[in-house]
Amino acid sequence: MERKAYSPLYYENLCRFLIELNQADKKHINWNWARLEWMIEHPYLDYDHLDSMALWFDQDKVVGAALYDMSFGEAFCGVLPEYEDLYPEVLDYAYNNLKDDNGLGISIADENLVEIELASLAGCNKTEQTENIMSIDLAKPLSVNLKEGYRFVAPESLPDSYEIQWVIWQGFDHGDDRAEFEANETKTEMKRKHFNPRLNIMVADETGKLGSYACLWYDPRTDYAYVEPVCVIPSFRGKGVAKAMIYELLNRAKEMGAKKAYVISDTEFYQKLGFADERHFTFYWKKP
Repeated sequence: MERKAYSPLYYENLCRFLIELNQADKKHINWNWARLEWMIEHPYLDYDHLDSMALWFDQDKVVGAALYDMSFGEAFCGVLPEYEDLYPEVLDYAYNNLKDDNGLGISIADENLVEIELASLAGCNKTEQTENIMSIDLAKPLSVNLKEGYRFVAPESLPDSYEIQWVIWQGFDHGDDRAEFEANETKTEMKRKHFNPRLNIMVADETGKLGSYACLWYDPRTDYAYVEPVCVIPSFRGKGVAKAMIYELLNRAKEMGAKKAYVISDTEFYQKLGFADERHFTFYWKKP
């Protein structure tokens, strides 16, 4: 067994690890390969300390990982089932290397009694902080109804991908001040290794104004898709735009082989779309 600092050279090894980790029981579905892929080139990711994340190798196979979530303070710790004895070492590494001034928090599935016990023995205490995973069965096609006057737009058809970031900025309620947006955001292109252009979509109104964006992630090595992100600017809300985008992408993912889709949420919005609670995770914190 050998521990190595994370490097982009090991990205595919890490993806394979997360795919295998979630093949058996989905107890770590909150941290799947798609969440990693969305995070790893996110503009808010702390890029300066990527080599603080650690991977445990058995020859060329990753069997354990300690990863921070965007920045220090919250982390993912996981090991393949047959390497369960390695978990305390992974957890100890994460606390010593990935904590911030408040310590370290990790989310564990409520059904994952083994990791809960090991985290408790390591000094981690249960908190009221949680995250919820919802899922939808893709066995039946979903009806896509986009309101008259609105149309789908393929993001890759835009002459400037910066416009996608502008919609996301507004959609996540950062305001509609373009100057502030340009002062805070730098132009980035989607270079993610497994990104599928057919699984992202936008909506424009009859004037051509873009007002929403949604993206799904799917890998044929899995049987599920992952929803991240979905956003709608204020003037486009309440018109069924988000539902139409999500249903359109879910249908496309089903055509590619996905049988289910997951989203990190506990909102009524996703319930109305047909998503149901799948897994509940609780954060366990170890303070400095």
